[in-house]
Amino acid sequence: MKAQFFTLLAVCLLPTVMSEGSSADWCYHLHTCNYTTWSHTVVEHCNGTQQSPVNIVTTDVKEDASLTAFNFTGFDDNSTVLQIQNADGKSVKVGLDDSKMSVSGGGLPGVYKTQQMHLHWGNGSSAPGSEHTVNGKQYPMELHIVNMKSTHPNISVALGDSTGLAVLGFFIEATNDTGYPESWKNLTSYLSSIPNKGDTVDIMYQFTMDSLLQGVDRTKYYRYLGSLTTPSCNEAVVWTVFKEPIKVSQDLINLFSTTVYINTTNHPLMTNTYRGVQPLNTRVITTQRSSATTPYHTLSISTTTTAALLLYSLLSWL
Repeated sequence: MKAQFFTLLAVCLLPTVMSEGSSADWCYHLHTCNYTTWSHTVVEHCNGTQQSPVNIVTTDVKEDASLTAFNFTGFDDNSTVLQIQNADGKSVKVGLDDSKMSVSGGGLPGVYKTQQMHLHWGNGSSAPGSEHTVNGKQYPMELHIVNMKSTHPNISVALGDSTGLAVLGFFIEATNDTGYPESWKNLTSYLSSIPNKGDTVDIMYQFTMDSLLQGVDRTKYYRYLGSLTTPSCNEAVVWTVFKEPIKVSQDLINLFSTTVYINTTNHPLMTNTYRGVQPLNTRVITTQRSSATTPYHTLSISTTTTAALLLYSLLSWL
């Protein structure tokens, strides 16, 4: 019980540090403190040259043979999803058990312990809300899974390392279904229990991380070095943005912008919780080597071998 208590305590603290990351006054909703002002109000990092999110121009993406398949540990375990929280009226976050969850492979420089996931959205399923864009296209929502390099003792050390964090980004695309998929119907059913800033509800044993990511081919992704997308904007993130979106029905997406508030129910709803795209500058976005040539090459060898065997058999028979 003591170990679980400290894990839960860490989960409660980490989202504030890793997503908000700063005591500076910042927001999404006011002209005086929204993301267009962060580079002036949080100058230590938010005006850096490797900021996130970015627009991914697919014709400029380079292939990288080191970007192999990932290894996901604990993503199929429903005991690793601990609690859901209205985090400071700026996001909805889900605390995860980093003693059981980790990510490795995928060209990452080591094993990363999975800390938490949170979401960014616009104002309903038909409005833009994702942080990253692809060829200028912006999705209604984006999910981020935050992971910390296992060799770092705490978040402060990780934020001082250009690869200290690995964030997995998933676009969320609206569908015309109702209440689909079941895992997201389950997740969003808790939003009405966390309307106010700081509200937290236990959701252990309700669903797995894998079930929230169903339908996504996690071998296809983009990679670049960037930053946290909220203050303090530390440039300490290995970003992975998956090419295929999670498909979620419109009615469930709409719940995020109609259920949770930036402070209390007497205050505005939490909407447009995303940072606009930042300059890529000299950075290069990479992706795994195209699989189109490999099957073709294998098929060619296989066909040639088969033909040779048939010819050998025919000659032997004659």
